[in-house]
Amino acid sequence: MKTVSLIAALAVGLTAIPAAAAAADQLPTAACPDTVSVETTCYGGKDSNGAFYMIAVPRNWNGTLVLHTHGGPDLGAPTQERSFDDLKRWAVMANEGYAWAGSAYRRGGYGTQMAILDTENLRTLFTKTFGKPKTTLLHGQSWGGNIAAKAAEQYKYDGVLLTNGVMAGATRGYNYRVDLRVIYQYYCQNHPRPTEPQYPLWMGLRKDSTMTGTGLRSRLQECTGIESKPEERTAQQAQNLKDILSVTKIPERTLTSHLNFSTFTFRDIVSNRLGGRNPFTNLGVWYTGSHDDVALNLGVQRFLADPSAVRDLSYDSDLTGNIKVPVLTMHAINDPTAFIEHEAAYKATVTNAGNARYLVQTFTQESEHSSLSDSGYASAISALSTWVHTGKKPTPASVAASCPTFDAKYHKGCFFEPGFTPNSYESRVPPRIGAFGWPALTEFQAKIWKRFYPNIGIAP
Repeated sequence: MKTVSLIAALAVGLTAIPAAAAAADQLPTAACPDTVSVETTCYGGKDSNGAFYMIAVPRNWNGTLVLHTHGGPDLGAPTQERSFDDLKRWAVMANEGYAWAGSAYRRGGYGTQMAILDTENLRTLFTKTFGKPKTTLLHGQSWGGNIAAKAAEQYKYDGVLLTNGVMAGATRGYNYRVDLRVIYQYYCQNHPRPTEPQYPLWMGLRKDSTMTGTGLRSRLQECTGIESKPEERTAQQAQNLKDILSVTKIPERTLTSHLNFSTFTFRDIVSNRLGGRNPFTNLGVWYTGSHDDVALNLGVQRFLADPSAVRDLSYDSDLTGNIKVPVLTMHAINDPTAFIEHEAAYKATVTNAGNARYLVQTFTQESEHSSLSDSGYASAISALSTWVHTGKKPTPASVAASCPTFDAKYHKGCFFEPGFTPNSYESRVPPRIGAFGWPALTEFQAKIWKRFYPNIGIAP
């Protein structure tokens, strides 16, 4: 393995030449993560837009490139470590003979179109260096699933793998966090406190607040005792926690991370990407599951979305189902972050667009969000690649049947559940009845809007 050599400029306009010679002349090499086979050469650097990237090319490269779109979004400045860690986590792709490339994106914060552009820039960089791959597959995990699914509607790939994806789109995919934000404040009254400057909760957090994640966890602990043993919580803390979890249907183990998102990421979306406009609503929602639903619904803060903010967020991140290549999804049934019902939302979107023939969804009996079994990833990417090359569409059962072969290599377990079907998204997240809604734009509508309103969407 070679050490990092930071070369400032990359050659452009080169024709396709053999991989090893091109890479030696153009890209800074980097140490590979320890999860990557020693038969692999890694490269790392920063593109012309300031986005860090990692590339891994195995010696026995099979000619297929897997482009990776990572989740988040990270709110801090991007680093090389981000793309290095992504390669470390999905080293299974390189170990299976695929070339792998992932961007850390040019900036922190929300922006699906921004992430798509940086992923496309990386594809161009890879092609200029190693030549055009025989096949290009796109893989997105978590928010990266939204990015990859959106990219597949706008650019040409040979196939797409979506794992634990946020597939309901931004304008409804974060509604359970909208609900969490207002329900938490109803019970806790400390975010903000009565003595602090007040602001509408759809902002997540006022723009000039200096609150940190540590400070937010302290307030959550104060209200619910979530970090204490159950027997050490006060009666009021226990009741608050029970009500918040029962109404939002958020698992206790990820309550802190969801509240972080509905605080800090909402602030980024509203204040930094939408100019202070509100894309969220909870009008028409009747919250249930508390010890006093009437009092909760009478007392919870309500708000109506700004149609222009909904339009711009929809343009950036909502899905239309306009896919024309094989798309395979894999999702943990007990995913505590991107609930399994996201897959039902995506299936409905694709089916309503008339493209169900391009979609296969698989589910696993796993309980984590950030990563799944390497044996499962290997099975899924192999099934997708075979579908792309042969035209033979896999089934959930056939993907599951292939897993033991890969598990003999990775020993991470096979957890596919071929007979599983998720409930509707609305069964988990109440629809916004009676509120203004802007439908996801079709490709044609997006072109028209872009022509007459060039500043639509979220700027990179």
